[in-house]
Order: sequence, then structure tokens, then C-alpha cells
Amino acid sequence: MSVILSVVFIVAAYLLGSIPFGLLVTRMKGIDIRKEGSGNIGATNVFRVAGKGLGITTFLLDFLKGFVPAFVFPLLFNVLSAENTPGLLGLFCGCAAIVGHNWPVFLKFKGGKGVATSAGMLVGIAPAAVGVALIVWILLFAGTRYVSVASIAAALAVAVSAWFFYASSGYAIPIALSILAALVIWRHRSNIRRLCKGEENRFRS
Repeated sequence: MSVILSVVFIVAAYLLGSIPFGLLVTRMKGIDIRKEGSGNIGATNVFRVAGKGLGITTFLLDFLKGFVPAFVFPLLFNVLSAENTPGLLGLFCGCAAIVGHNWPVFLKFKGGKGVATSAGMLVGIAPAAVGVALIVWILLFAGTRYVSVASIAAALAVAVSAWFFYASSGYAIPIALSILAALVIWRHRSNIRRLCKGEENRFRS
């Protein structure tokens, strides 16, 4: 029973992660975010194209896509099952949500870069790592005004701090967060190319 219920929660996490909130909120203004700006459905592109209000809304919704599976789903498991929550259920559900955001079934597997959803998952299972990453993100963004540079640096900070804070309890979380960091950086490969060419857009507002 617990295995079946765990699989149900993981699948539900993927489907939740697949909801393209950036696309849905911009449609309220008659905008197809996939055809504007960078074409990405994430909060940064929504912020640039549709304004601060919808950008912040998209970020919060994408954040919750990671936080709810990582933190809330294990609690629901305990309510629905007589057995204790499997130790890594929050990690698996959070990762499934990130996969859903990056490769959403509802958009033919063409999604965002997973930064906000990853942040939500991290707050749910590894708050110390996300605290370090947040400081790095703020410092890099303030110094460069490049969201991509700040996000890549924050991903690296997550990987390093995960080994520092969580390796003593086992290697599952540090390994998973290192893979997650690599995924975030790989999803920014187009930004890296533009940075190398001096063509990346700075945030000016």
C-alpha cells in the first residue's frame, strides 16, 4: 500500500509541476509568453514581458509547485497511510515537480528552467542550502543585474552547501541536489552562450 501511495504522490507531483503557470497568467493579458521575449514560460520572462505583478505571481506559483510536493505531500502521506512517510518521499516528489516544470506533459515537454520550482523544493527539504543560495543570488544579481548569472551561481551554491550541511545524514540529499544544480545550469546553456557573446539582457527595472 505504501509503495502504491508513494507512486501516486510522485506522479501527482510531476503533474503539478507540469502546470504552466507563466503561460496561464499571461493569457489574462492576451499574451502568449512562448512567443514573447526569450520564449521561456518562467517568471523572469513573464516579469519582462507582462510586468512586475504577473512576474511575481508566476514566481510564487512556480515556487509552490516545488514546495508543496516536497513538504506537504509527505504530511498527506502520513494522514492517508498507517505507515510512516518513506524517508526520501519529499525529495522524490520535489524532483518530480521540477521534471514536470522543465518537461511538462501539457506543453509537449517544452517548459521552463526550473529555478523557482527548485527553490520551492529546497525550502521544503534543505532550508540551510537554500539560505546560502539566496544570499549568493542576491549578491550576484545586485552586482551584475543578470538573472542568469545569479541563478547559475545559486545553483552551484546549493550543490556545495548541500554537501556541507547534509552529508553527515547520508548522501541522498547532497547527490540529488548536485544533480539538480547541474540540471539548472544545463537549462541555462542558451544564457551562457549569450553571456559569452555579450548578448545577454540585463534586468533594468
